[in-house]
Amino acid sequence: ALTGLSFWMFCSSTECKGEEKVTQPPGDVILTQGQTATLKCTFSTTSSDPYLFWYKQEVNSYPKFILTRSRYSADNSPEFVKDRFDAELKDSSVPLKIQDLHVSDSAVYYCALSRSNYLPTSRTGDVY
Repeated sequence: ALTGLSFWMFCSSTECKGEEKVTQPPGDVILTQGQTATLKCTFSTTSSDPYLFWYKQEVNSYPKFILTRSRYSADNSPEFVKDRFDAELKDSSVPLKIQDLHVSDSAVYYCALSRSNYLPTSRTGDVY
């Protein structure tokens, strides 16, 4: 089973004032192999073309880039193919959908926001 255990958030001084923000709902989730997980992430920004990122961090490892979405682009890491890992950028959310869950999908997932396609300025993570 994949179980949600904790919720936490990092923020820069700018985004802590409310200009740039990403949030994920706290709480536990229990899923089994083969099911589909939808990891929610909502955001607010003053940018007209924000870039949203998803990362996966396994225990004792570094965060791995999964995908990025913007108004005009959609890119996935070759390791995370679109038929299993996908996200649709909407007005204020970018939920990550993981299909055909594997036990190896258990990890910390970060949702991140940037005003450009460079480093994120805001990010949240939930353990799934």
